[in-house]
Amino acid sequence: MEFLGDLLANYTLRTVGMGAVFLGAVNGVLGSFAVLRKQSLLGDAISHAALPGIALAFLLTGSKATIVLLLGAAAAGWVGTLLVANIVKNTRVKYDSALGLVLSVFFGAGLVLLTYIQRMPVASQAGLDTFLFGQAATLLSRDVTTIGILGSAVLLIVLAVWKEFKLLCFDPDFALSIGFPIRWLDVLLITLLVTSIVIGLQTVGVVLMSAMVVAPAAAARQWTDRLGAMVAISAFFGALAGGAGALTSSLVARLPTGPTIVLYLTVIVLVSLLAAPNRGVVWNRVRERVNRNSLQAEAVLADLHVLAMRHENPGHGHPISVLRTMSIGHGGVDRSLEVLRERGLVRRTEDGTWSLTARGLEEAERLAGRRGEGP
Repeated sequence: MEFLGDLLANYTLRTVGMGAVFLGAVNGVLGSFAVLRKQSLLGDAISHAALPGIALAFLLTGSKATIVLLLGAAAAGWVGTLLVANIVKNTRVKYDSALGLVLSVFFGAGLVLLTYIQRMPVASQAGLDTFLFGQAATLLSRDVTTIGILGSAVLLIVLAVWKEFKLLCFDPDFALSIGFPIRWLDVLLITLLVTSIVIGLQTVGVVLMSAMVVAPAAAARQWTDRLGAMVAISAFFGALAGGAGALTSSLVARLPTGPTIVLYLTVIVLVSLLAAPNRGVVWNRVRERVNRNSLQAEAVLADLHVLAMRHENPGHGHPISVLRTMSIGHGGVDRSLEVLRERGLVRRTEDGTWSLTARGLEEAERLAGRRGEGP
């Protein structure tokens, strides 16, 4: 508790931690809609497109105030997004190609402008390139206040138009047919996404910002099929990675906060891909193994049923070698017999052969009836 108290008393850690946690939660919420609409790369394009906006805002105003630079970033990101939409609408260029074009052109222009600014004889331009990879340690209380106000506004708007965004994600044609303004909802969602990305540029940077949008939502998608739960889980994952990244970077000297947050997000995504029920790789392998063993046991039970029907005494025993010969193609005879014996469906006779029990005969006839193989 004393350690926690010391950490909370640290102004830098408290400021960076609060900013990173709130930033992660906001981007987790908006990222869920981007992932569900298969627009994951849009976050990458917006964040890279914001760079020339930051440089132009500085050149036009001469100010390094966070709000001025973020307004420039938001304007550039929004223009970049509209360019992508217009390229797709008015040309034969595919969506991913349009994203790549806008991303590379805007990012290249931003680097050129930053290089020009660094050569200017103005002392205040130093440090502007920290927007490339972020520098969370430079966050001040007023920056966190800005993140909090803009982030809260984004979340309130999402709650206000929750039903409309839900339809936009899953059935836009139906939403259009009942009179929903799809075009304006699309613009509103993109504007909110631009806002959530822009407020994180100072912490994570334009290069890594897309991970803050996509990673929490991609991880949350592994755990649930419901939109509300996915948005809540995604916000939790984003906040968890933000808090853990800020705390870790404060404990290790010269460890940047932004990349550390992204590394925590990577761990969360990997764990979700492996261990999440229904969609996780491990659970899928376990489910496949259980299903395969069940099918093999049913096949062995069916083979014993076929053999039993050829004898006047259904309880007549049959050598395991015969069952192995009949099982070519599905295998697993020894394991399946043990499973069936534990379930009381087969028994091992005194001479070492195998036969159906009365319960096993009923189960085998039920399975044969289900397959349409009845007598």
